[in-house]
Amino acid sequence: MKQLRLGVLAGLFAVAGVLSWGGARLWDTVDTLPSVPLAAPIVLALIAAVLTATALSLRSRLRAQRERRPGAKGVEPMMAARAVVFGQASALVASLVSGMYGGTGVYLLMNSLDVPARQDQAIYAGSAVLAGAAVVAAAIFLERVCRLPEDEEPGTAPAA
Repeated sequence: MKQLRLGVLAGLFAVAGVLSWGGARLWDTVDTLPSVPLAAPIVLALIAAVLTATALSLRSRLRAQRERRPGAKGVEPMMAARAVVFGQASALVASLVSGMYGGTGVYLLMNSLDVPARQDQAIYAGSAVLAGAAVVAAAIFLERVCRLPEDEEPGTAPAA
């Protein structure tokens, strides 16, 4: 399984942001711009919390297993792999969604902060971007927790 790359996530964020900004600009000239839902940052924050809780749980279980504590509950490899896949998928989707709300938020900041409702929409969009960044950070943390110990260098003998 390949690791998450910050460049890919940043690229997704940037492309989604530019497309969303252009779409918001076009939509606002044709009709009224749809609102940014209040639930967007809340859902992203919940996903970040679940990823963080999963990473902390797996980290403590893996530490107990490495230290061979009596009664330590091990971690099944498939469970760890599923957690990493969930984290990676969440990070990719959060990058796209954060870019979308970021582009919309930039458009709102540039054009219509006179209207109080648009100010609230800009705040919701900014909060969604921050929550999306929290999802990405939690996913990277989860991936680091579940990483396998690195193999020994080729050509070196194992320590006896």
